[in-house]
Amino acid sequence: MTFMKQAINSAIRAKNHEDVPIGAVIVRNGEIIARGENMVQKRKNPTLHAEIVAISRACKKLGVKFLDDCDIYVTLEPCAMCATAISLARIRNVYYAAPDIKGGGIANNARVYDTDKHLFRPHVSQLPEYADTSAALLREFFALRRKQKNGE
Repeated sequence: MTFMKQAINSAIRAKNHEDVPIGAVIVRNGEIIARGENMVQKRKNPTLHAEIVAISRACKKLGVKFLDDCDIYVTLEPCAMCATAISLARIRNVYYAAPDIKGGGIANNARVYDTDKHLFRPHVSQLPEYADTSAALLREFFALRRKQKNGE
């Protein structure tokens, strides 16, 4: 199973505990060393995005603060907070499935890595073959939330 499919599985776990379905995995030497899913609602903490959870777990597992020999696979383009955390962790490569026009921090909106003054720029690639799956998870999640909010 591909790394992005594993990230999608993490997104489904987030959905199962009523968090926005975004997942991430961190890979080192061809092996998954950490997984993360959004835990904002579950833990009542706005900083617990999938990427932050995965970075924290990877650093703890390896006993390091820099993940410069690691790659991260994320189901949605990281926001500005997560893009900055990825940079601070010095993650080598970022692979994301779906673009985030409103909240993206890499290719859209904030475009965190576009400044010359950014300390570390990972290589970034979109994996468009997973974009539809990731976007569908998000659409279904928010459609259900709207129905629940409207008492349907």
